[in-house]
Amino acid sequence: MSIEYAIIVKNKTRLESLIERFNTKAQAKFYIESFGGNFDDYESEHEIFQMSLISLQTQLSSVIKNKTVERIYLPSFLFSEKNLIIVIGQDGLVANTAKYAKGCPIIAVNPDKNRYDGVLLPFDTSDFILGVENVLDDKVQSKTMRFAEAMLNDGQRLLAFNDLFIGASSHISARYKISFNQNMEEHSSSGLIVSTSAGSTGWLSSVFNMAYGVTNMFEKDLIPKRPELKDNELLFVVREPFKSIRTQTGINAGVISNQNSLTIESLMPSGGVIFSDGIETDFLKFNSGSIAKIGIAPETAKIVMK
Repeated sequence: MSIEYAIIVKNKTRLESLIERFNTKAQAKFYIESFGGNFDDYESEHEIFQMSLISLQTQLSSVIKNKTVERIYLPSFLFSEKNLIIVIGQDGLVANTAKYAKGCPIIAVNPDKNRYDGVLLPFDTSDFILGVENVLDDKVQSKTMRFAEAMLNDGQRLLAFNDLFIGASSHISARYKISFNQNMEEHSSSGLIVSTSAGSTGWLSSVFNMAYGVTNMFEKDLIPKRPELKDNELLFVVREPFKSIRTQTGINAGVISNQNSLTIESLMPSGGVIFSDGIETDFLKFNSGSIAKIGIAPETAKIVMK
């Protein structure tokens, strides 16, 4: 099936969100500067993004028909197999988009290389059009990436491109039973992160930073290592597990593959959640009686590479 339409996915800049909140740019500036903030940084970020967006739209319009969609509309937007998706923004926007893309090729564009790491953003405005032309000519080089999946015992399901969080919606401890590789424990912790290979450089990396930071206080010259996951693997980590008379800490991390899965039974009467890719509004309730099976989803995302 040939590509007939390109969909540009973007998010509001911080400045745009501030103006929505305070009605005018002047009021937003007064608020930020009254607390000693640097409003110039918000303006600079916005201007650079707008320049990149206009450049992208102009170049793309000479090649294919297109329209621009805000991130907040992704859950209700209907992509078709005739669509090509261009994501311009932070790495997290790629994750947000991929769950709704239905296998459409995604070209991810970094609008500001001095601000964003761009681990998931192989293109910028100077070269993305080559990726577009390759997709249109069916000469695309792409990477197929797998999703993590949380399946509840009532049939509800949630996908994650980067990571799942399982725990409490507030800062209280999460209580649950955990089963992995034929072992079972009762836990009290700050919750679990389940990361895909795509997400291992994101939220999960902060857990490694914390662990190495604490360990280096007592173990000198420790060489930090980072997870290297295969596309068909997930890594789960229990955050801050607490050991007590009732709770254990033996199951604190593990690799999930097609041959095994992770099972979590909620012991929280209320406030339990599973959310996806750092978006707290994209969640399942996870309270007492809920059992979640965490594994690799059959769906995939197609990320266009250089």
